[in-house]
Amino acid sequence: MGRVLALDYGQKRVGVAVTDELQLIANALTTVHAKDIWDFLKEYLAKEKVDCIVVGEPKQMNNLPSESAKFIEPFVKQLKKLYPDMDVKRIDERFTSKMASATMLAAGLKKKDRQNKETIDTISACIILQSYLETKNVF
Repeated sequence: MGRVLALDYGQKRVGVAVTDELQLIANALTTVHAKDIWDFLKEYLAKEKVDCIVVGEPKQMNNLPSESAKFIEPFVKQLKKLYPDMDVKRIDERFTSKMASATMLAAGLKKKDRQNKETIDTISACIILQSYLETKNVF
């Protein structure tokens, strides 16, 4: 069994999280600059067995795509084109940034550390991945 990789794609940064080989635990991995994501994926997928890539899907409260969807959709299309055999899933990412901030506050991180957008992106990817794992285990 391979890992599940989650991406919180943004115009500037991409938060990355990954499961263990048994796909039980979501772990924050890193944050990559958006311009470097293709090199990162090529390198990571060459060394790790990945069964699925989960990408956050930004939605508004009325369930319609949010404004940032227009930047993420081309990324997802390119991902499917470059890795046609890879299972690519989408997970609603509403509130993940707020949840990440709340998680950092609860963990006792200092204000300066909580303002680090890279940390927020990585934790958001972890939340997206955890949401995927929870829905996967329900069905």
